[in-house]
Amino acid sequence: MIAAGIDLGGTKIEAQVFDADWNCAEKQRSATPQTYAGLLTAVAAQVSWIEKSYPGLPIGVGAAGLIAPRTGLALTANLPASGKPFPKDLARACGRAITYLNDCRAFALSEAIFGAGRPFRTMVGIVFGTGNGGGVVVDGQLLSPSLGVSGEFGHIYAPAHLVKAYDLPIVQCGCGRMGCIETLVSGQGMSRLAQALTGRSVPPADIATARHNDPQMEKVWKVWCEIVAEQFLAFDYILNPDVIVLGGGLSNISGICNDLSAALQNAQFKDFPIPKLLLAQGGDVSGVRGAAYAAWQEAQNG
Repeated sequence: MIAAGIDLGGTKIEAQVFDADWNCAEKQRSATPQTYAGLLTAVAAQVSWIEKSYPGLPIGVGAAGLIAPRTGLALTANLPASGKPFPKDLARACGRAITYLNDCRAFALSEAIFGAGRPFRTMVGIVFGTGNGGGVVVDGQLLSPSLGVSGEFGHIYAPAHLVKAYDLPIVQCGCGRMGCIETLVSGQGMSRLAQALTGRSVPPADIATARHNDPQMEKVWKVWCEIVAEQFLAFDYILNPDVIVLGGGLSNISGICNDLSAALQNAQFKDFPIPKLLLAQGGDVSGVRGAAYAAWQEAQNG
């Protein structure tokens, strides 16, 4: 076996052990406890399960949220770890070193190495689901600057001209700031758009299904694509990536890459190309395999 990864989510903890070809050879799942002590114990149990058969195997943990570089304290909405030195306590509870990274960054790394981003030198991976985040991978290396916030794409501001044009709500994000683009492009954000534009709060799946026959839902989808296109345009102006890889629940909407490409091309400078937009290939395994790969990389680099 080459490495193991642990996906630490709000409802489940899943550990997977990968063979030399980076296929999942073994896996184990448990529920996510709702207390900090319980969380540490549960992750330590997964590490113990891995260690029992594969002592010393590199192990990576991917979890939502951020770790403040100056204090080592966690900032997370869906785990009972905010304000705690989570990576440090986790290593202590496990009795060994653990590679810890944001789950969206783990997704991006996995797609760059094993998935849709593999043929490309520069890739942005982005998740559209409960939240909106991702990562940047260049030449197989995840960009992880020491300031610790690279990839928090959902927390740039929503485009002012579109907020004004469509009279969209400016609401407080889960991060505490006002007007983050995540509040309009996440799953809940798409429903918020529907409420603002039609007076109806409609689930994303229903918007996706109805958009071909319902003019109101067609408008919601069009505006959502315009907003996301502005986010992608920022990636292009700053990074000029070869490809943007989409993951998360909203990426399952039929035709999303074509519709977003059209919106992005419309927003781009005239006669200039846009990055390729592709769907993630790794499915549910992307995040946990990315965490495992990050741990393996760290072990290789000493």
